[in-house]
Amino acid sequence: MLVDMHLHEKTFSPDAFQELKQMVEVAKARGLDAICITDHDSMGLKNFAEQYSRETGYPIFVGVEFFSLQGDITAFGIDSIPSERIDAQSFIDYVLQCGGVCFSCHPFRNNNRGLEENLKSVKGLTGIEVLNGSTLYDANKKAFEYCSELQLMPIGASDAHDLDQLGKYATWFPNMVYTLDDFVKEIKKGISKPAILGDNGYNVVDSI
Repeated sequence: MLVDMHLHEKTFSPDAFQELKQMVEVAKARGLDAICITDHDSMGLKNFAEQYSRETGYPIFVGVEFFSLQGDITAFGIDSIPSERIDAQSFIDYVLQCGGVCFSCHPFRNNNRGLEENLKSVKGLTGIEVLNGSTLYDANKKAFEYCSELQLMPIGASDAHDLDQLGKYATWFPNMVYTLDDFVKEIKKGISKPAILGDNGYNVVDSI
């Protein structure tokens, strides 16, 4: 299963320029088996996305990109988010208590929104975005190195805010799933690889 694990939809991410129905069409055309909506500090699209997923038979998993005091963390398997910014460890602990999973997204991007060296001090992260479509090569490479050192799951994601970027990077999982609960269970198995979209489809990679 190939999944773009970090996408923004315009209804609840003001800096996005794509709407869900278009995103599904483009994702299918580019060979993705599922997409994740991770809007900024909002899970407002959850009910609509779940309904649309049932109607189309195409898996759409809604999580969130939460801006902790130390940087952005994407999370899946929670029903709500804290009402204010809290530190990264407190948010990770909350996600784990809910039975969810969380990832450090773009940890070394030069926008002061990544966990950076906090990766080595926080506990309980499931994985790290080692390929982020809006992040420079050197920052992604550094994320790869930290992910390997910390023995966390490597994740690929486009972080797309528009349709052109959607699917640039993705994550490979060994099994196909259709519900958020099953997606979280699949993630917890700890088997994933990042993938890069090329002219002939996706190439799964172990490094860059």
